[in-house]
This record gives sequence, C-alpha cells and structure tokens, in this order.
Amino acid sequence: MTNIKNRLSEDKRNQIVSEMRQEEQQRQAGYREKALKLFPHVCGRCGRDFEGKKVRELTVHHRDHNHDNNPQDGNNWELLCIYCHDHEHTRGVQEDRIEGSGDASEQADSLSYSPFAALAKKISQKQ
Repeated sequence: MTNIKNRLSEDKRNQIVSEMRQEEQQRQAGYREKALKLFPHVCGRCGRDFEGKKVRELTVHHRDHNHDNNPQDGNNWELLCIYCHDHEHTRGVQEDRIEGSGDASEQADSLSYSPFAALAKKISQKQ
C-alpha cells in the first residue's frame, strides 16, 4: 500500500517537474531568441566572438537575476558564454567562502546559496 502511494506521489512529482521544465524552456526560448537578435554574438565578459554552431554556447544573463523581468528592449539582459555565466553566478559563493561569515537565512534567499560555504571554517574550529 505504501509503495503504491509513494509511486503515485513520485509520478505526480515527476509530472510537475516535467511541466515546470517545459515552461522554463519556452520562456527561455522567447527571450533568448530576442537577445540573440538584439545583441552581437559576443560574450559581454570575456569578449569571445561566437558564430555558427558556437552560438549555442552563448547564454542570456539577467542582470537583476529576475528571470521574469524580460523587457522588450533587452535592458536587463547580457549575452555571456557558458563559462562567464557560470562564473557570474558562483561569484557570490566564492566571496562568502572567503569571508566565512553571513546570516544563514540571508544565504538561503540567494540564488548562489551554498550550504557548505563555511564548512572549512567550522571543521578547523572543532580541531
């Protein structure tokens, strides 16, 4: 009985996650296509040029980190290569690790929250 119930809830969860991913892809496709038409195919950080099949390595970065803020003129977007985009979103995590401080509730609200950011400091304090 419990296995059937768990399987049903797991199936429902998988369906919801699938629907959410589809909605996200549709939303991304809309503003990504607009951004690629508005801006030159150059990474806004490292300056690499992208042509042909390499254009797929360009991503749209939301400057205010709000993926629902998609103005028609693109003033909240910048094109970044996948490497610079990844670096942009891990920058806050690295700074937290260096500082080793910060309120846990404040970090939980951040997009770049890392639960193990201060682990090294805590381990060294126990020793």
